[in-house]
Amino acid sequence: MGLGEAILLGLVQGLTEFLPVSSSAHLRIVGDLFGSDPGAAFTAITQLGTETAVILYFRRDIARIATAWWRAIRGDHGTDWRSRAGMPAGQQADHDALMAWFIALGSLPIVILGLAFQDAIEQTFRNLWLVALTLAGFALVLGWADGRGAKQRELTELTGRHAIQFGFWQALALVPGVSRSGGTITGGLLMGYTREAAARYSFLLAIPAVFGSGLFQLAKSVDDFGTGGTPGFGATLVATLVAFVVGYLVIIVFLKIVSTFSYKPFVYYRLGLAALVVLLLLTGVLDANSAPVTT
Repeated sequence: MGLGEAILLGLVQGLTEFLPVSSSAHLRIVGDLFGSDPGAAFTAITQLGTETAVILYFRRDIARIATAWWRAIRGDHGTDWRSRAGMPAGQQADHDALMAWFIALGSLPIVILGLAFQDAIEQTFRNLWLVALTLAGFALVLGWADGRGAKQRELTELTGRHAIQFGFWQALALVPGVSRSGGTITGGLLMGYTREAAARYSFLLAIPAVFGSGLFQLAKSVDDFGTGGTPGFGATLVATLVAFVVGYLVIIVFLKIVSTFSYKPFVYYRLGLAALVVLLLLTGVLDANSAPVTT
């Protein structure tokens, strides 16, 4: 994998990770246009860049949630530390502590299913016919949810039951074409959450899953970089850094527009991309089951 291809794939990852269009599907498609699939490991590792952007953008929220959780673990229910942190006593602090547990609870489905279906995720699920199907099928689900959802609940109303449901919706993203943010946002809309609340929670919920998957794949690939069809360490690092910078900018823009506009443009985009993939498969431009890229 050359420098130009690494930059392009990092750009694709950064642009699509937080939009409900599936970054893994885009990397799969664009990678194949350059020769072949860059692989599930490359996808997972470059997602470390975009998730680092999430941590940077939500650093104050994360720090507040982590602090409240730690205080709750220690049994510190005093009000002085809440006021020092700029939080009202009682409800906000309790909610932040619960949010940490909800994120952990919501991460269980994708961890369990990811380990159970690891081989399928790295091979079978990356078939481009399946990618086209999920791009189109989930476009319709997203559009339906956006039109049907009540859009009234805020994150302060999150419950343990909803956290688990969010987790299963996120786990659908194990199949390229669904979209991690798209799955979580769709579930949130169907449960009555506002677009912004569902989007913000999708970012926070993805942190444990993406870092877990990315670090796991990184550890697995240490001895394989640049061999056996695996992209080299340098190319993977460049793509990850590009994904971080672009992803941070996308978060800013996406959260500003998500409360105002519907998800219809993303629905139409997914349907159009699915149709394009089918056309390219039928004409032989894309290979449904291409082998990982060679270096």
